[in-house]
Amino acid sequence: MSVILETVDEPFEPFEIRRPVQQTSALVYASPHSGTRYTERFLRQSRLDPLTLRKSEDSFVDEIFAAAPDHGSPLLCALFPRAFVDPNREPYELDPSMFQEPLPEFANSRSPRVAAGLGTVARIVANGEQIYDARLPVSDAMNRIELYYRPYHAALAELIEQTQDMFGHCTLIDCHSMPSMGGPLERDAGRQRVDFVLGDCHGTACAPSLINTVGEVLSDLGYTVVNNIPYAGGYNTRHYGQPAQGVHALQIEINRALYMDEERIERRPGITRLAEDMGTVMSALSDLTARSLR
Repeated sequence: MSVILETVDEPFEPFEIRRPVQQTSALVYASPHSGTRYTERFLRQSRLDPLTLRKSEDSFVDEIFAAAPDHGSPLLCALFPRAFVDPNREPYELDPSMFQEPLPEFANSRSPRVAAGLGTVARIVANGEQIYDARLPVSDAMNRIELYYRPYHAALAELIEQTQDMFGHCTLIDCHSMPSMGGPLERDAGRQRVDFVLGDCHGTACAPSLINTVGEVLSDLGYTVVNNIPYAGGYNTRHYGQPAQGVHALQIEINRALYMDEERIERRPGITRLAEDMGTVMSALSDLTARSLR
C-alpha cells in the first residue's frame, strides 16, 4: 500500500493560525501533533516507512476542531510532524544516546519522557519502533527546536496573552488523539481505551468547572469519559495552565477508533459526527468561559 506524504524543503512554515473574523471567546484551541509536513532529509534519516512514521501523528485532529473559529476562537495548528520535533515537551528534553556529540548542559536528559524514547526529538514512534539507524548531529536537534518548536510556542504564548488582554482570562484547549489500545510502553498496555480522556494535571491546570463541563457534555452525547488516566496532561497543559494567573488549560485526548482507520491512517465516516459533537463542546465552553471559571 502506498502512503502519500506531504514532503517539503526546509525551512518551512511551522504553524498556521485559523482565526475567527472577530474573537468573541476567551478560548484558544491548539493542535500540536496533527502536522503532516515531512522533509526529505528527515525521511532519509529515518529507518521507518512513511506509514509507520505517521502513526505518531494525531491525524485529523485539526479537522475535528476546525469549527473553533466559528465559535469565536483561534485554532493553532503545528504543520510539522510529532516524530520530527514534539512541541508538547520541554524545549530540550533530549536523549544523549541519539546524538553524535555531547548535549549542551542545559538539556534535560533525565526526564521520564526521554527515558521512554519520546523526548523533544523522539527516539521511537508511538508503537515503540526506533526511528533512526544512526546517531544524529546535535545541530539537527537544535535546528528543529529553533525553526519549528520555538515559533510554535511563541505563537501560542502570543494567542494566550492577546486573549487574556481582551477578556481578562484565557482557557487553552490542547487537542490530541490516542490509540484505541494502550501501547507497549504505557501503563494500560493492551487494554481497550475509553472514548475521551480529559487531563487537567490532577486538578492543577484549570478550574474544576472546565473539566466537569466538558465531561458532562461528552457523556450526554453518549461517549465514555475518564479524567487524567492514562494522560493527565503534557508539557503544554502543565506549562500554560496557571489558574492563579488567569490562564486555564485542559488536554483532550480522543480515541482514534471513533473516527479513523488506525492502521491505514484514513478517515472513517465517524469523523463527521465527531466534529459536530466537538462543536457542541465548543459552544458549552464558550458559554462557560463567558462567566467566571470556578
